[in-house]
Amino acid sequence: MGTSLPPRAVRRCAGALNSLHATLFFSPDLDREFTALGFTDPNQMRLAARVAPLGAVGPGVVAATFYNYNHALLAQHFPAVWSTASPAEVLDARLRVVDATLRRLLGEETLASDGLAEAAELALRAAEGCTRHARPLYAGNADLPVPEAPHLRFWHATTLLREHRGDAHLAALLSAGLDPVEALVSHTATGKGMSPRWVLSSRGWRRADWEAAAERLRERGLLDAEGELTEAGVALREEIEEHTDRLDAAPYEHLGADGVERLSELGRGFLITAAGAGAFPADLVGKG
Repeated sequence: MGTSLPPRAVRRCAGALNSLHATLFFSPDLDREFTALGFTDPNQMRLAARVAPLGAVGPGVVAATFYNYNHALLAQHFPAVWSTASPAEVLDARLRVVDATLRRLLGEETLASDGLAEAAELALRAAEGCTRHARPLYAGNADLPVPEAPHLRFWHATTLLREHRGDAHLAALLSAGLDPVEALVSHTATGKGMSPRWVLSSRGWRRADWEAAAERLRERGLLDAEGELTEAGVALREEIEEHTDRLDAAPYEHLGADGVERLSELGRGFLITAAGAGAFPADLVGKG
């Protein structure tokens, strides 16, 4: 499938919006709101916040749609999580977290700005080009009502675009023949993925799982003895991203090149502001 957009325009725009969406998962406001619901485990809070649009599902559905989480970890939390709070209660709490988080990171002036309202409408227009088939996380979120406030509309739209791309990315990983841990190890090796410490603490894998996956990648000639991607490994990771770009092009094609450029500009500006306000842990990304 071809595209009329400039090279990597889809990836650049999606990257900024995905990172803005992800501020939810590192927010102290999430811990406060979800503790009030009765949750005590931080991993459970973050999992519930993302799973809730799918309904009161069990660990198998979550493992399938999240791809790189250990089923054993998920089975510790699902379906038991829904006895603490229903999906509807979690979704209400999630929106309160987003409201508090964006107010804290971006400030009231930005939230009331024409730029944020414009970004919300551009992102929602792009989301009109998304499709539900073979995209369960996108489809679950697409069934939710669009909030009224511009900053919540914007976050809702970033969620739709993030999950639409994420669902496509799983198809690209499958096509590349990477299992869940191999996908994590190879992504971290690019220097752009989460550090091993964050992966192991949040995805439920052990260090032995990580090392075994690294060995399998070395056997395929994708990773060298020092844990760096080989030329073939770099090429495979780029192929995965290009495959994802192709599968994710429709919403950005729908928005058009000028709209994508403007949304990317606005999104990057908001992201820089959020990151400067401490939206992300300092050690989140890297190979260490």
